[in-house]
Amino acid sequence: MPRDGRNYKATNSVPHRTSKMRYIDAHIHLSDPEYANCVDVVVAEARNANVVAMVSNSVDLKTCMENLKLADRYKDLVYVALGIHPWNVQTMTDAEIQQTIDYIQSQKGHSTVVAIGEIGLDSKYEKIMDKQMKVFDEMLHLAERLDLPVVIHSRGMTEKIIEMLPSYSVKKVLLHWFSHPVSALPTAIDRGYYITEGPVAVYSDGIQEVIRKTPLANLMTETDGPVRYFKPPFNGKTTTPAYIPTVVKAIAGAKNTDVEDVATPILDSFEAFFGVRLN
Repeated sequence: MPRDGRNYKATNSVPHRTSKMRYIDAHIHLSDPEYANCVDVVVAEARNANVVAMVSNSVDLKTCMENLKLADRYKDLVYVALGIHPWNVQTMTDAEIQQTIDYIQSQKGHSTVVAIGEIGLDSKYEKIMDKQMKVFDEMLHLAERLDLPVVIHSRGMTEKIIEMLPSYSVKKVLLHWFSHPVSALPTAIDRGYYITEGPVAVYSDGIQEVIRKTPLANLMTETDGPVRYFKPPFNGKTTTPAYIPTVVKAIAGAKNTDVEDVATPILDSFEAFFGVRLN
């Protein structure tokens, strides 16, 4: 969930609603400050691109609350994952962590809450790994209690997380922006875990390798916005869900198949994973 603090600007290449195909963004951060003054534009671009559902992930108490407001504002389009991001663990006090857990618990049964996320571990913050592990454990137990899927951040910790997960009775697992090690993919797939890939699929050989080795039944699309990509065709623009058709096209290319043969199973997987029925 990188952010660079610069203001979002609407893309100049928003497709018109001509395709009958429907797309999803399984992982975005609509409550991020960079989107604060342009959420309406981002959502309009998503609709114009035939993106019919987005899951806005949380990182702390403030974003949990804000995401629920956004879901209420954009009904039947925006859904919510509630959680504490491992990056935020370093700045939160124990009291703030507990307050966030209590708040998430209080939302049990809320119709737009479809997952616990974004949660996980990050090797970059090794100095606070014990605290990361404690919060991750609490988030996984929260997912058990609420009977919700989990959306996991696993930079540098994928193998460790995959090793840990069988100790919990979590409903479903999504490994967001899976990149490596590719050797961990067979275990994840055998367990029925899902992965998401985003705009880097257009130009990253490593991500394209992951896509080729992942069955479509285990794959969904994301943007992780707001993220700024500097390689063509993005050229420094901040991510919008309007890029999802481009991601689907890249996945189809990596798998040597038609775009329709990619978009439909991804939509089906979204419904199955998050337990929603899309119009």
